[in-house]
Amino acid sequence: MQSQLKEQTAEKHRIAERKPFNMRMFKGELNLQAYMHYLEQQLAIFTELEKHPLPHPSLNRIESISADIQELETAGALRKGELTATTTYKNYLSGLTASEQLPHIYLHYLAIAYGGQIMKTKVPSKGLFYDFHNFEACILSIRQIQQDSWVNEVNKGYDAIINIFDAHEATILETTKMIEHA
Repeated sequence: MQSQLKEQTAEKHRIAERKPFNMRMFKGELNLQAYMHYLEQQLAIFTELEKHPLPHPSLNRIESISADIQELETAGALRKGELTATTTYKNYLSGLTASEQLPHIYLHYLAIAYGGQIMKTKVPSKGLFYDFHNFEACILSIRQIQQDSWVNEVNKGYDAIINIFDAHEATILETTKMIEHA
């Protein structure tokens, strides 16, 4: 049986999954620079989420994201900084207490744990971001605290992800235009 939380966040999940930027990533169409910019956004979000203890220590992503960023920098990708949409979301998260951040932990860490296993094979790095030690224990630690009352907050998280994906896509389109006109 599907949980109320999953059921009532399914539409936003579907929208996020079908965003052009996410589809590009899923198809393996991101170059080093575009993936670097994506990881920069993830580092900002996960740094904010990891200011409080997580349900399981193996959930921590900062070190793995940083390692992927280092790999891309070594290959020639440059840091471009945070998107405005990421800064807005990060600032929102920073205003939440540890318990108020739990719906966002549910959203981001399960997305990376499950969807990341597919994405890992499509990105232009080793994809350490998607590797979880104690995978089952990590998932269980989130499932044990999961609450149906998180619907509104999880949907806010999806709205932020959708905005970030839209900003990524706009950046790619702008870069493409600049190259075409050069």
